[in-house]
Amino acid sequence: MITFDEILPALDEVLPSHVGVVSRLERLVVNRDLNGRIRLIAPEAAMQDIALADGLRALAETLAERLKPHAFAPDQMLLYEPDMEEALAGAHVFPVESMEGVLFADRLASEGGWADIAAVSSGAPRVVFFSIKGGVGRSTALAVSAWSLAQAGKRVMVLDLDLKSPGLSSGLLPPARRPAYGITDWLVEDLVDNGDALIADMAATSELAHDGEIYVIPAHGSRPGDYISKLGRVWMPKVRRGKRQSWSQRLGRLLDRLETDYRPDVILIDSRSGIDEVASSCVTDLGAALVLLFAIDGEQTWSGYHILFQYWRQAGVAREIRERLQWVGAMLPETNTEDYFIRLRERSWDLFSDAIYDWVPAGETAGGLWNFDDGDETAPHYPWSIKWHRSFAALASLHDRLAKIDPYEAELFYGRLLRGLDDAVSRGEEE
Repeated sequence: MITFDEILPALDEVLPSHVGVVSRLERLVVNRDLNGRIRLIAPEAAMQDIALADGLRALAETLAERLKPHAFAPDQMLLYEPDMEEALAGAHVFPVESMEGVLFADRLASEGGWADIAAVSSGAPRVVFFSIKGGVGRSTALAVSAWSLAQAGKRVMVLDLDLKSPGLSSGLLPPARRPAYGITDWLVEDLVDNGDALIADMAATSELAHDGEIYVIPAHGSRPGDYISKLGRVWMPKVRRGKRQSWSQRLGRLLDRLETDYRPDVILIDSRSGIDEVASSCVTDLGAALVLLFAIDGEQTWSGYHILFQYWRQAGVAREIRERLQWVGAMLPETNTEDYFIRLRERSWDLFSDAIYDWVPAGETAGGLWNFDDGDETAPHYPWSIKWHRSFAALASLHDRLAKIDPYEAELFYGRLLRGLDDAVSRGEEE
């Protein structure tokens, strides 16, 4: 008997002993269904080769016994498919490391696809503020970043995509300036083809901007209405022009439309924390050029990011996402700051080295491999630090606090983050 977590290691044990059979196939799919059961899918043409069909049957029987209860019965373990692309439709697909030509098709009840990495958007740079756990100052840092970029004359668009815990817009807009509708309203109205009617009333400008502009797109409008009922519908897919669109694709369409209408220089996205489908859409689906990973030195942080990084490595997509990542050391304490920072940096380096950086064999130099030393300040694991300060803690009104902030304070507490963002936006403009 095996458990869910032992399925992939068991495959790695069994498949190499059947290499003679598997190598004769152009492709073999290991399909895991919604209940976690495994079966094999092979090209229909293989049925015409008696020896090959017998070998596949033997492999299926071996896996049925090795993987139970996470496998179909031996006589149901092997399917033949005339179109192997159809066998992959709707699944999260990644190669099985132990055997070339074998793909693992994972069927998930949720449409959150951490392994589906969209190409970087060709428009304004999109920057996602993400954290594994809440309470790390992520939304406050985004608000300060929007203020700083606008001070430098940039047109900044801010999206509050923490739909289940909205609030970023209140830090940038007083109640009287909030727009009539928000992202949740649009996602619901889009289901009945009424989204376009809301676009003009979804953004408001913040008076905190001076030389530039800050366009705020809130999670909900000035009157939330029946927000919980709406929230229960935003994740719905729809059929548009004869094709199914996931909720994430619908969200991407909204973002493209807002970018066309407001023409920002940079788009800042406040993601929901944790490993759910809202966060996955923000991090992987919206074409972000930069993903800021907020972290504090705590076991919840390390455990959560370890799970995510290992999933990217296992799914074979770490190379697609890694150059967009940047570690942010959030809320550095006022005392023992240097020791805390060093510990945070060392543990983040361990995390990146384990799953994201290329492995460098002992005695060799990195050469063309993507790898960084522990103390390399240009590396994605090297934290962009944010200092904790009591004036930004437990605020009754973030908006009132930002109205009083000055460049000296911003540099003192958020300087490394702000400089990094400015460089990222400048690179985006050059490209």
